[in-house]
Amino acid sequence: MAMRPSTGHEPKTEPAIRTEKLTKIYGQRLIAVNNMNLEVPQGSVFGLLGPNGAGKTTMLRLLLGLQRPTAGRAEVFGKPCGPNAVTVRSQIGYLPTNPKFPGNLRPIQYLDLLGRLSRLPHQVRKPRISSLLRAVGLLGATDQQIETFSTGMCTRLGIAASLVADPPLLLWDEPTAGLDPSARRFTLDLIREMGTTKTVVVATHILSDIDQICDHIGVMHEGRMIFTGSMQDMKRRLRRDDFSLELDGEAEEVRRLARDLAGLEGVNARIGAGHILLVQVAEDRSRSSALAEVLKLVDASNLSLQAINSGHNATENAYLQLLQEDEAHGFGR
Repeated sequence: MAMRPSTGHEPKTEPAIRTEKLTKIYGQRLIAVNNMNLEVPQGSVFGLLGPNGAGKTTMLRLLLGLQRPTAGRAEVFGKPCGPNAVTVRSQIGYLPTNPKFPGNLRPIQYLDLLGRLSRLPHQVRKPRISSLLRAVGLLGATDQQIETFSTGMCTRLGIAASLVADPPLLLWDEPTAGLDPSARRFTLDLIREMGTTKTVVVATHILSDIDQICDHIGVMHEGRMIFTGSMQDMKRRLRRDDFSLELDGEAEEVRRLARDLAGLEGVNARIGAGHILLVQVAEDRSRSSALAEVLKLVDASNLSLQAINSGHNATENAYLQLLQEDEAHGFGR
């Protein structure tokens, strides 16, 4: 069946989250969120990345209406956020860092309480709770009181709690904090799965989490949003080294090879830690053909090639460069 050609007049999808000049100042001294403009596309897994103290949690609390902004505004699905925005909060599932629960309750009792508060009818509430407990791997712990739960089990219960009302937007704050490798893998897989049907915002300072699950990213630093865009756009714009060569041989041979590589058109090489050559390729030069020429020179040298690593998708390099550039701007912001 032939596809209908685009007319260019299709309605634009409302972003899941939009902020305009959003600002939060505590006690006239601490600027937690600073003049933030942000749009989070519907259906995305959006990574809110930044060091501890960057303002990520404050940002989420403003969206939830748990705090009032000092200036600016925030919207969720086109509706303004605020303390009285009950309809907005009903659209959000929130997972705080290291969630705390009433320890005397059991998981079913707690989730049932949340379902009642969300005004879910009994015929909807009961099967959903059962499905959620199965999905987060807590069916075997339904007889335990929550106070006996480990950190990982509490996170799993918090995930289930955020999904009781089946909201279209999830705000998860440091969801892998304090988890062992197995629980962390489970959580990341679940976020990836949730991203197929919902908009998910994951606030974290863990780069590897962002790299595995997110398709869009916002980088916060000292309350400011210093970058927003797709993961590919961030890495593409901020790439440093196209690839690195791990070599075995004499240091003088490595230096000689670096000089030889500098003679190639559109190729720049420098020596990194150990016997590693960091190679950059000009934007107008084919990376594959450049790599082929580089490998010919390596083969002709007295060095042994141990490994080739691509730096094109180095999230850490891109992230650190963003922070360094923001620090360098100083009063010029």
